[in-house]
Amino acid sequence: MSAGREPGLRQPVRSFVLRGGRTTPAQRRALAQLQPRYGIPFAARPLDLDAVFGRQARRVMEIGFGDGTQLLEQAQAAPDADFIGVEVHPPGIGRCLLGIEARGLENVRIVAHDAVEVLAQQIAPDTIDEVQLWFPDPWPKKRHHKRRIVQPAFAALVCGRLKPGGRFRIATDWEPYAEWMLEVLDAAPRLVNAAAGGRYLEAAGRSPTRFESRGRRLGHAVYDLEYLRR
Repeated sequence: MSAGREPGLRQPVRSFVLRGGRTTPAQRRALAQLQPRYGIPFAARPLDLDAVFGRQARRVMEIGFGDGTQLLEQAQAAPDADFIGVEVHPPGIGRCLLGIEARGLENVRIVAHDAVEVLAQQIAPDTIDEVQLWFPDPWPKKRHHKRRIVQPAFAALVCGRLKPGGRFRIATDWEPYAEWMLEVLDAAPRLVNAAAGGRYLEAAGRSPTRFESRGRRLGHAVYDLEYLRR
């Protein structure tokens, strides 16, 4: 399979808008000093992940890791696995880099780039054990639905990068988007819903994100989905 753009995967429609949030002096230091160590520069060619991490291990990718809270907790709890975090917002990347340094983690690498392009061009087929997408922007207005990251072409792209038996895990607190996700992913021929009723997981098996905790305090329901590559 070519490492170039997947057939049917159309850019430049983006699922995110770059925010102009404030970057603290500590985060700027992290971007300048720590990103060269823990960052993976984007390039339009497949990575040798064994060379990147210096070993063979289970590989997990988190798309849009925010401030890195979930990514760091997972990496610390599973030192025998390697974690790739993809994010575009500099303040969150800086905060995550500071967390990597503070915890002394060697099993995390950061790619500061659009996750669709990273998956399409930088990740080789059949190399990732788990892809995670926690609380992506629901783009609730109908005219913006084309900007939702979960689309048929994206589902096919994720599936192509997962190993056989690999997992695609998602969560949202926007019920219409959850239903959209079910429709899109159920239609993907190489993905099968892992939930016991074919809808949402009863137990997520993960720690809550900061965004999720805030939403629950506001009374939002959370919908967790998990799909396996056939």
